[in-house]
Amino acid sequence: MRQRGNTLRLTAVSALVVLALTGFSAGRGHGGSSGDGGGGGCSSSSQNHDSSSGSGGGSHRDHDDDDDDDYDGTGGSGGDAGSTPPPLRDAVVNLLTCASEKTGYATVEVTNRNTVTGTFTVTVAFEDDDGTRLVSRTQDVTVLAGETATARVHVGEGTYVTRVAGCDPDPYAPAAL
Repeated sequence: MRQRGNTLRLTAVSALVVLALTGFSAGRGHGGSSGDGGGGGCSSSSQNHDSSSGSGGGSHRDHDDDDDDDYDGTGGSGGDAGSTPPPLRDAVVNLLTCASEKTGYATVEVTNRNTVTGTFTVTVAFEDDDGTRLVSRTQDVTVLAGETATARVHVGEGTYVTRVAGCDPDPYAPAAL
């Protein structure tokens, strides 16, 4: 009887060694299982090896290794909750109307190409008849995610407004700091 117990113990230890060497991991769900009970699965480089939630350890969290723009503004992009959001892409700026002595401002259209609301710094150069830059002015504009907003960039007080003959906005507006 003693021989049989040793054989069973040796068989169990051998099975555990084989399972460990082949990458089979007990207690980790693979493929999105969740809830209590856990279960085993084959290990792979994309399998989650972080801490699990749930009482049986069967929860699965997908850690996306590619660099895409999935940030939704809630604190992460499919990864860890403490990660910083990706930087905002520049907004696109189009001139609608140039400044005149009567209005004193240029009107621009600002398009936010991001999936979150952002504030962007629009820059417009005001030029004279010869195309010489008189002054550049900036205006911060907040634009909803994927939307377009209209903004006015004022020339300012003084003699510049009487000499403006052209407006040259920067085509892209970076996120305001």
